[in-house]
Amino acid sequence: MKHVPDATADRTFTEDGTTDRDSVDSLLSELDEYAVEQALRIAESGVDAEISYLTIGPDDARDALRKALAMGGDSAIHVSDEDIVGSDAFGTSLVLARAIERHGFDLVLCGMASTDGTMGVVPAILAERLGVPAVTHLEDLAIEDGTVTGRREGDGATVRIQGALPAVVSVTDRSGDARYPSFKGIMAAKKKPLETLDLADLGLDAAQVGPAGARSAVDAATRRPARTKGEIITDDGTGGFGLATFLTTKKFI
Repeated sequence: MKHVPDATADRTFTEDGTTDRDSVDSLLSELDEYAVEQALRIAESGVDAEISYLTIGPDDARDALRKALAMGGDSAIHVSDEDIVGSDAFGTSLVLARAIERHGFDLVLCGMASTDGTMGVVPAILAERLGVPAVTHLEDLAIEDGTVTGRREGDGATVRIQGALPAVVSVTDRSGDARYPSFKGIMAAKKKPLETLDLADLGLDAAQVGPAGARSAVDAATRRPARTKGEIITDDGTGGFGLATFLTTKKFI
């Protein structure tokens, strides 16, 4: 899961092309909450499961882990190291893979993307690094007899996908609404184990992550133009013509 800048805030980049996380509030990525919910549903279905949450980020990223633990689950892992700042999807997936291998796993559940980068590629890259099947963009899933099965909705078809465990799975925002943490859950989360790791614990060095190890970078960023005043078309009998002209001028039709 990922601790991200609030999507409703005015998000910007710093001078070095990385996301400015200090000027806005951050929270658990909404799309990752769906993965948390699916993990909890699997455990509640009768599967013998231990749920651990994993994030990379600065000290306040622990807030995202505590929220997930308040929803349910058993423990959390926080990878924090200044040298990770500025990592791209490849660097991020490397750190995640090392932490997951260190902990051990049967199923890795991810959101379909993060609400800040929205690339959606980390689950697939992570599966490749771990050497396990990638069963991605599912709208529902089930675990049975050592396999994970789910439904993916495409533009032209609905497909059922199956993969052998261990596997990496990502779920969409149509997989089921995430539950709200209860007061009891919030209090219990404070006592659940939360381990903090750095690059040395994972056998990695600074050259493999951050800007030094990145395969992509932001060359330039420009603020989104302010919204302009809309055009009002009065329907005096020629409203349809006016609307068609507007849409044609803007190349919508």
